[in-house]
Amino acid sequence: MIPAPKSLRLIAAACFLAGTTQAASADQLPIPAGEIILTVSGNIENTNAGDTAQFDREMLDALGLVDITTATPWYDGVVTFSGVPVANLLELVAAEGETITALALNDYEVKIPVSDAWDTGVILATRLNGEEMTVRNKGPIFVIYPYDSDDDLKSQTYYARSAWQVNRLIIR
Repeated sequence: MIPAPKSLRLIAAACFLAGTTQAASADQLPIPAGEIILTVSGNIENTNAGDTAQFDREMLDALGLVDITTATPWYDGVVTFSGVPVANLLELVAAEGETITALALNDYEVKIPVSDAWDTGVILATRLNGEEMTVRNKGPIFVIYPYDSDDDLKSQTYYARSAWQVNRLIIR
């Protein structure tokens, strides 16, 4: 299990203060008020819709946005992605497992080791150069690594894990 009871309470409180409609308890998350852009399922303890955790953009933002400025194979030059660290999300849903399966709107899927969340700083990007990412520009969520921070991340292994138009994560 990923231990973080104090962090979990703080994150849940931030979600509530950010405008969600239901306070979080130890095993239930706030209910999204807006359009759901991410559903997390699998081996998680904290849920808000049956055995899944659903998030709107505001709930994800409340987990703490970080910026990654990097070159990528998909854009010319250096761009800035903003999004929530995968580690923050895994802590909030109390995920247990070794693999994250990221699924895109077109059912494309990629397996990501859970260890990447702590070892690489991978994020679920929802913004590109300050603008919200839409389906048309690889949104609502794009899995992004800080490629320029480590030469090891500039490889086909990590580029292949960088799925776009992600809307589901399964923890196993």
